Amino acid sequence: MSKRAVILAGGKGTRLKPYTISLPKPLVPVGDMPILEIIIRKLTQSGFDHITITINHMAEIIKAFCGDGSKWGTYIDYSLEDKPLSTMGPLKLIKDLPENFLIMNGDVLTDLDFDQFYNEHIAAKNIFTVSAYSRDQKVDYGVLEVGSDNKLVNFVEKPTTRYNVSMGVYMASHKILDFIPENQLYGFDHLMLDLIKFNQPAAVKVHNGYWLDIGRPDDYEKACDDMESGNLTL
Repeated sequence: MSKRAVILAGGKGTRLKPYTISLPKPLVPVGDMPILEIIIRKLTQSGFDHITITINHMAEIIKAFCGDGSKWGTYIDYSLEDKPLSTMGPLKLIKDLPENFLIMNGDVLTDLDFDQFYNEHIAAKNIFTVSAYSRDQKVDYGVLEVGSDNKLVNFVEKPTTRYNVSMGVYMASHKILDFIPENQLYGFDHLMLDLIKFNQPAAVKVHNGYWLDIGRPDDYEKACDDMESGNLTL
């Protein structure tokens, strides 16, 4: 059975400047290889034989680098956004999406088992599955807990809260396309809220391995350090 993946690569990478002044974010290198190539290689190893890359900013550079995918043993085609459509909006432009398909951002590094993620989503018959990561968020201030009488009831010095955050990797049923408007900005947040509203909430699967969203210089530099030290082996 053919396995389809969509890589979202249309963003400008504004937060990653100056690295993205002359390169689209997905082609910024980690070690000796662009992030996008790392993703494509991992998807191909997991049996994905058709990859669609959504493009907008510096589209021709991405197309020139990736070509038709034959150098990685897969088939790559492209969906061009005439204007930014956020994360889920571009899916509406792709007219041949199968019953179930993987979606991921073009700036994500993870050791997630894509094949297992794909198969578990199908077996569970989910409309949408979000791969999540537990991340600690530290508050750099002393937190005051105040009662209804404006009197202090507790004080916590620089607390840390754990959140499950989206990794930017999803499995989707074709049914989600019914929620996405034509040619309009429509993001992951819009889709999640709409699925909840219509009593079809997404499933969440927490990943306990490696994950980095290369959206900011600090995260990008960490990925490069991890690759050099051997902590990142994809």
